[in-house]
Amino acid sequence: MIRHFVALRYREGTTADVKAGLMDDLAGLSDRIDGILDFQVRPNISIEDPLVRGFRDVFWFDFRDESVRDTYLEDAVHQAIGARIVAELEGGADGVFVADYRV
Repeated sequence: MIRHFVALRYREGTTADVKAGLMDDLAGLSDRIDGILDFQVRPNISIEDPLVRGFRDVFWFDFRDESVRDTYLEDAVHQAIGARIVAELEGGADGVFVADYRV
């Protein structure tokens, strides 16, 4: 299984409703792409503010394997949602951190 972990640093002024809508749209990919095993959204509650650097929102997908991850990355709907997320981030793409690892 592959976990695709994403940390986000939203720009000031991005509302909770906008964030929730974006995450709901990502959750909908589970119905679109076979092999998505789980999707989770959480706040980063670390107290190590200097190390957190504003990355206070995280989500992850669990994919059956690399081929499902690759399908997700290439999916046009995912790419459109991703573009909308990046538009809400501080510094655009500088406001996202991604890590994939085997679980």
